[in-house]
Amino acid sequence: MTELGARLKEARLARGYSLEDLQNITKIQKRYLIGIEEGNYAIMPGSFYVRAFIKQYAEAVGLDADEVLTEYRKDIPEIQKEEVAQSFSQSPSRRSMKASSSNKMMETMPKIIVALFAIVIIIVITTLSMKKIGSVPDVVEEDNKPVEYEQNPNSTPSKPVEDTVENNEEDEEPVVEPIEEDPEPAQVISSGVVSGEDTTFEVSGTDTLNVRVEVSGDTWVGIRNENRDEKIPARVYKAGEIAENDSTSDGYARIRLGNSKVAKVYINDVELTYAQDLMTQNIILKLVNEEQQGE
Repeated sequence: MTELGARLKEARLARGYSLEDLQNITKIQKRYLIGIEEGNYAIMPGSFYVRAFIKQYAEAVGLDADEVLTEYRKDIPEIQKEEVAQSFSQSPSRRSMKASSSNKMMETMPKIIVALFAIVIIIVITTLSMKKIGSVPDVVEEDNKPVEYEQNPNSTPSKPVEDTVENNEEDEEPVVEPIEEDPEPAQVISSGVVSGEDTTFEVSGTDTLNVRVEVSGDTWVGIRNENRDEKIPARVYKAGEIAENDSTSDGYARIRLGNSKVAKVYINDVELTYAQDLMTQNIILKLVNEEQQGE
């Protein structure tokens, strides 16, 4: 085993990854991963792939890939020009693809122009018809004759307006204004305190601590309490899977993410914003009350 292979293997074991886990994360075949750890580059398709696989391996276990490639450049075979030319020759020609797409566009362009012209004509005809209909005024006969009212001599005189207003005020019930209730306190998540791979967030303004991790790609996920007891099975989660735990009784949750780029963390259905841009990191959540928050 080379020094490079030993360092990569040590970083993999430190994160609890098996070779199968790393194969699922990087999509590199297990036999190539073993070859990298043992320094057996002869089984690789070529030196071009050796550097690419080592870079993916390093990033997956949280190492600086560029630093690893620079430090151990003597142990890594150089890329031959013939391999680079061959890798490009195996890919489809961009010029032929562009020419094909241009030909298709030229074929469909006349049809598009005709369709647009027809749509414009329909819109113009519809607009003219609507204006013609709207220009016809409605004929309304107005009667300018004054309205005459006949007074019945037998009718009783109406009560003065002041008496009517006073009686209405006596009959009205007093208006009871509704009592305004104090709004419930909103959940507050602190900006986070960073320490290496750990970021600690304080959650206040709520009595619950429901944790949910939604995964869009392969990543290691584990949730523990303050005593390091596992609350969910720690493993590699696939795209579309959800890791969820109610940590209210513990008031504490430690989330281990192997690849935070494909994982979203929600606290009581509110998405958490990461405080640092690391692939592998630990998210620590603490449920605090107002007294603890001020300390």
